[in-house]
Amino acid sequence: MTTRQGGVSQAPFASLNLGDHVGDDPARVRQNRRLLGNSLPSEPHWLQQVHGRKVSCADDDQRLPQADASFSREPGNICVVMTADCLPVLFCDEEGTVVAAAHAGWRGLAGGVLEATVESMKKPTGKILAWMGAAIGPAAFEVGEEVREVFIREIPSSSSAFKPGNPQGKWWADIYQLAQLRLARIGVTQVFGGGLCTYTDNQRFYSFRRDGPTGRMASLIWLQHK
Repeated sequence: MTTRQGGVSQAPFASLNLGDHVGDDPARVRQNRRLLGNSLPSEPHWLQQVHGRKVSCADDDQRLPQADASFSREPGNICVVMTADCLPVLFCDEEGTVVAAAHAGWRGLAGGVLEATVESMKKPTGKILAWMGAAIGPAAFEVGEEVREVFIREIPSSSSAFKPGNPQGKWWADIYQLAQLRLARIGVTQVFGGGLCTYTDNQRFYSFRRDGPTGRMASLIWLQHK
Protein backbone atom coordinates (compact mmCIF):
# COMPACT_ATOMS: atom_id res chain seq x y z
CA MET A 1 0.00 0.00 0.00
CA THR A 2 1.30 3.44 -0.90
CA THR A 3 1.29 6.43 1.43
CA ARG A 4 0.80 10.09 0.56
CA GLN A 5 4.56 10.68 0.55
CA GLY A 6 7.05 10.69 -2.31
CA GLY A 7 5.16 12.36 -5.16
CA VAL A 8 4.89 15.67 -6.99
CA SER A 9 1.32 16.82 -6.32
CA GLN A 10 0.66 20.05 -4.46
CA ALA A 11 -1.75 20.71 -1.57
CA PRO A 12 -4.41 19.55 -0.95
CA PHE A 13 -3.17 16.52 -2.89
CA ALA A 14 0.41 16.52 -1.62
CA SER A 15 2.19 14.53 -2.64
CA LEU A 16 1.85 10.99 -4.11
CA ASN A 17 -1.76 11.30 -5.24
CA LEU A 18 -2.64 8.46 -7.60
CA GLY A 19 -6.29 9.38 -8.17
CA ASP A 20 -7.05 10.99 -11.54
CA HIS A 21 -10.66 11.78 -10.58
CA VAL A 22 -10.19 14.06 -7.57
CA GLY A 23 -9.36 17.43 -9.19
CA ASP A 24 -5.57 17.21 -9.11
CA ASP A 25 -3.42 18.40 -12.03
CA PRO A 26 -3.55 15.48 -14.51
CA ALA A 27 0.12 15.92 -15.41
CA ARG A 28 1.12 15.55 -11.76
CA VAL A 29 -1.03 12.45 -11.38
CA ARG A 30 0.61 10.91 -14.45
CA GLN A 31 4.03 11.67 -12.99
CA ASN A 32 3.03 10.11 -9.66
CA ARG A 33 1.87 6.98 -11.46
CA ARG A 34 5.15 6.87 -13.37
CA LEU A 35 7.04 7.07 -10.08
CA LEU A 36 4.95 4.22 -8.72
CA GLY A 37 5.47 2.27 -11.93
CA ASN A 38 9.22 2.22 -11.37
CA SER A 39 8.58 -0.46 -8.73
CA LEU A 40 5.99 -2.46 -10.67
CA PRO A 41 6.21 -5.17 -13.34
CA SER A 42 3.38 -3.72 -15.45
CA GLU A 43 0.62 -1.10 -15.58
CA PRO A 44 -1.92 -1.70 -12.80
CA HIS A 45 -5.49 -2.71 -13.64
CA TRP A 46 -7.02 0.62 -12.56
CA LEU A 47 -10.74 0.62 -11.77
CA GLN A 48 -13.56 3.14 -11.90
CA GLN A 49 -14.76 2.57 -8.34
CA VAL A 50 -18.44 3.11 -7.51
CA HIS A 51 -18.91 1.62 -3.99
CA GLY A 52 -20.46 -1.53 -5.42
CA ARG A 53 -19.65 -5.25 -5.47
CA LYS A 54 -18.66 -5.92 -9.09
CA VAL A 55 -15.36 -7.75 -9.56
CA SER A 56 -13.23 -7.27 -12.67
CA CYS A 57 -10.67 -9.69 -14.11
CA ALA A 58 -7.28 -7.98 -14.25
CA ASP A 59 -6.21 -10.48 -16.91
CA ASP A 60 -8.59 -8.87 -19.42
CA ASP A 61 -7.58 -5.92 -21.59
CA GLN A 62 -10.55 -3.71 -20.63
CA ARG A 63 -9.42 -0.29 -19.45
CA LEU A 64 -11.02 1.43 -16.45
CA PRO A 65 -13.82 -1.06 -15.85
CA GLN A 66 -16.55 0.10 -13.46
CA ALA A 67 -15.87 -2.20 -10.52
CA ASP A 68 -14.70 -2.17 -6.91
CA ALA A 69 -12.49 -5.25 -6.96
CA SER A 70 -10.36 -7.31 -9.31
CA PHE A 71 -8.58 -10.65 -9.42
CA SER A 72 -5.74 -12.17 -11.43
CA ARG A 73 -4.28 -15.60 -12.12
CA GLU A 74 -1.58 -14.35 -14.50
CA PRO A 75 1.89 -13.45 -13.11
CA GLY A 76 2.71 -9.76 -13.46
CA ASN A 77 -0.89 -8.54 -13.80
CA ILE A 78 -1.55 -6.07 -11.01
CA CYS A 79 -4.80 -5.76 -9.06
CA VAL A 80 -5.21 -2.32 -7.49
CA VAL A 81 -7.77 -0.30 -5.54
CA MET A 82 -7.60 3.34 -4.44
CA THR A 83 -8.74 4.63 -1.05
CA ALA A 84 -8.75 7.64 1.26
CA ASP A 85 -10.67 6.26 4.31
CA CYS A 86 -12.39 3.23 2.78
CA LEU A 87 -10.90 -0.17 3.56
CA PRO A 88 -8.59 -1.80 1.00
CA VAL A 89 -8.36 -5.60 1.29
CA LEU A 90 -5.80 -7.70 -0.59
CA PHE A 91 -6.23 -11.46 -1.06
CA CYS A 92 -4.18 -14.45 -2.15
CA ASP A 93 -4.49 -18.22 -1.88
CA GLU A 94 -2.01 -20.37 0.02
CA GLU A 95 -0.60 -21.88 -3.17
CA GLY A 96 0.06 -18.50 -4.76
CA THR A 97 -2.08 -19.11 -7.84
CA VAL A 98 -4.56 -16.22 -7.60
CA VAL A 99 -4.64 -12.74 -6.06
CA ALA A 100 -7.34 -10.10 -5.66
CA ALA A 101 -7.91 -6.57 -4.35
CA ALA A 102 -11.15 -5.05 -3.04
CA HIS A 103 -12.30 -1.52 -2.19
CA ALA A 104 -14.67 -1.64 0.77
CA GLY A 105 -16.35 1.48 2.01
CA TRP A 106 -19.31 0.80 4.26
CA ARG A 107 -21.70 0.58 1.30
CA GLY A 108 -19.54 -1.88 -0.59
CA LEU A 109 -18.85 -3.83 2.58
CA ALA A 110 -22.55 -4.13 3.39
CA GLY A 111 -23.26 -4.92 -0.26
CA GLY A 112 -20.96 -7.91 -0.27
CA VAL A 113 -17.88 -6.76 -2.19
CA LEU A 114 -15.56 -8.91 -0.06
CA GLU A 115 -17.71 -12.00 -0.53
CA ALA A 116 -17.91 -11.38 -4.28
CA THR A 117 -14.13 -10.99 -4.46
CA VAL A 118 -13.51 -14.23 -2.62
CA GLU A 119 -16.02 -16.01 -4.84
CA SER A 120 -14.19 -14.80 -7.95
CA MET A 121 -10.99 -16.46 -6.75
CA LYS A 122 -12.56 -19.94 -7.07
CA LYS A 123 -10.60 -21.38 -4.15
CA PRO A 124 -11.62 -23.02 -0.85
CA THR A 125 -12.16 -20.15 1.56
CA GLY A 126 -10.07 -21.85 4.23
CA LYS A 127 -7.08 -21.58 1.88
CA ILE A 128 -7.44 -17.84 1.27
CA LEU A 129 -5.44 -15.16 3.09
CA ALA A 130 -6.61 -11.55 3.44
CA TRP A 131 -4.70 -8.39 4.38
CA MET A 132 -6.45 -5.16 5.43
CA GLY A 133 -4.74 -1.88 4.61
CA ALA A 134 -5.10 1.51 6.25
CA ALA A 135 -8.67 2.81 6.68
CA ILE A 136 -10.54 5.21 8.92
CA GLY A 137 -10.24 3.94 12.49
CA PRO A 138 -12.96 3.10 15.03
CA ALA A 139 -12.36 6.30 17.00
CA ALA A 140 -12.99 8.46 13.90
CA PHE A 141 -15.58 6.66 11.78
CA GLU A 142 -18.90 8.17 12.84
CA VAL A 143 -22.05 6.74 11.24
CA GLY A 144 -25.79 6.98 11.73
CA GLU A 145 -28.23 4.44 13.10
CA GLU A 146 -29.25 3.46 9.58
CA VAL A 147 -25.73 2.23 8.83
CA ARG A 148 -25.59 0.21 12.03
CA GLU A 149 -28.95 -1.38 11.26
CA VAL A 150 -27.79 -2.48 7.80
CA PHE A 151 -24.95 -4.54 9.26
CA ILE A 152 -26.77 -5.91 12.32
CA ARG A 153 -29.75 -6.99 10.23
CA GLU A 154 -27.52 -9.33 8.25
CA ILE A 155 -24.99 -10.34 10.94
CA PRO A 156 -26.34 -9.69 14.47
CA SER A 157 -22.89 -10.04 16.04
CA SER A 158 -21.88 -6.92 14.10
CA SER A 159 -23.35 -4.96 17.01
CA SER A 160 -20.00 -5.38 18.77
CA ALA A 161 -18.35 -3.27 16.06
CA PHE A 162 -20.36 -0.17 17.02
CA LYS A 163 -19.86 2.06 20.06
CA PRO A 164 -22.33 4.80 21.07
CA GLY A 165 -21.41 8.25 19.82
CA ASN A 166 -22.46 11.75 20.68
CA PRO A 167 -25.08 13.02 19.90
CA GLN A 168 -27.50 10.17 20.46
CA GLY A 169 -28.20 8.22 17.31
CA LYS A 170 -24.60 8.39 16.12
CA TRP A 171 -22.17 5.49 16.39
CA TRP A 172 -18.44 4.90 16.12
CA ALA A 173 -17.93 2.03 13.67
CA ASP A 174 -14.99 -0.37 13.46
CA ILE A 175 -14.73 -1.11 9.75
CA TYR A 176 -11.90 -3.58 10.39
CA GLN A 177 -14.06 -5.68 12.69
CA LEU A 178 -17.00 -5.49 10.31
CA ALA A 179 -14.82 -6.80 7.50
CA GLN A 180 -13.45 -9.62 9.64
CA LEU A 181 -16.95 -10.72 10.64
CA ARG A 182 -18.09 -10.86 7.02
CA LEU A 183 -15.00 -12.78 5.97
CA ALA A 184 -15.29 -15.22 8.87
CA ARG A 185 -18.89 -15.94 7.90
CA ILE A 186 -17.72 -17.33 4.54
CA GLY A 187 -14.74 -19.18 6.02
CA VAL A 188 -11.90 -16.72 5.49
CA THR A 189 -10.21 -16.62 8.89
CA GLN A 190 -6.59 -15.95 7.93
CA VAL A 191 -6.94 -12.17 8.10
CA PHE A 192 -4.03 -9.83 8.75
CA GLY A 193 -3.33 -6.10 8.91
CA GLY A 194 -5.69 -3.45 10.22
CA GLY A 195 -5.16 -1.18 13.19
CA LEU A 196 -4.16 1.94 11.25
CA CYS A 197 -6.24 5.11 10.95
CA THR A 198 -6.19 7.29 7.87
CA TYR A 199 -8.10 10.07 9.66
CA THR A 200 -5.66 10.60 12.53
CA ASP A 201 -2.39 10.01 10.64
CA ASN A 202 -2.27 13.00 8.31
CA GLN A 203 1.45 12.60 7.64
CA ARG A 204 1.12 9.21 5.97
CA PHE A 205 -2.44 8.93 4.76
CA TYR A 206 -5.07 10.79 2.77
CA SER A 207 -8.47 11.10 4.43
CA PHE A 208 -11.54 12.37 2.61
CA ARG A 209 -13.51 12.67 5.84
CA ARG A 210 -10.76 14.76 7.43
CA ASP A 211 -9.82 16.98 4.48
CA GLY A 212 -12.59 16.87 1.88
CA PRO A 213 -10.83 17.26 -1.50
CA THR A 214 -7.71 15.14 -1.22
CA GLY A 215 -5.63 12.49 -2.94
CA ARG A 216 -5.89 8.72 -3.13
CA MET A 217 -3.55 5.95 -2.03
CA ALA A 218 -3.21 2.64 -3.85
CA SER A 219 -3.16 -0.91 -2.54
CA LEU A 220 -1.68 -3.33 -5.06
CA ILE A 221 -1.06 -7.06 -5.35
CA TRP A 222 0.23 -9.35 -8.10
CA LEU A 223 1.72 -12.76 -8.70
CA GLN A 224 5.45 -12.92 -9.28
CA HIS A 225 6.82 -14.50 -12.43
CA LYS A 226 8.37 -17.87 -11.57
